[in-house]
Amino acid sequence: MYDFAPDAHVAEAMVGLPIAEVERTLILATLRQTNGNRTRAAQILGLSIRTVRNKLKDYADKGFNIPHAA
Repeated sequence: MYDFAPDAHVAEAMVGLPIAEVERTLILATLRQTNGNRTRAAQILGLSIRTVRNKLKDYADKGFNIPHAA
């Protein structure tokens, strides 16, 4: 599917952060990269669309800005 090596500097910057924060950052960044396409973001992340929708609802409820489809 996707064959890439994570940037060591990026990984080092995340050391010490809670997994939930890293996950949220990755999901929202992927959603921005897909111009708000939730289905595509879910595919890239290897998550079900239902999981992505549930997480985005939770993030929105907590006040995070959720990218919308362009």
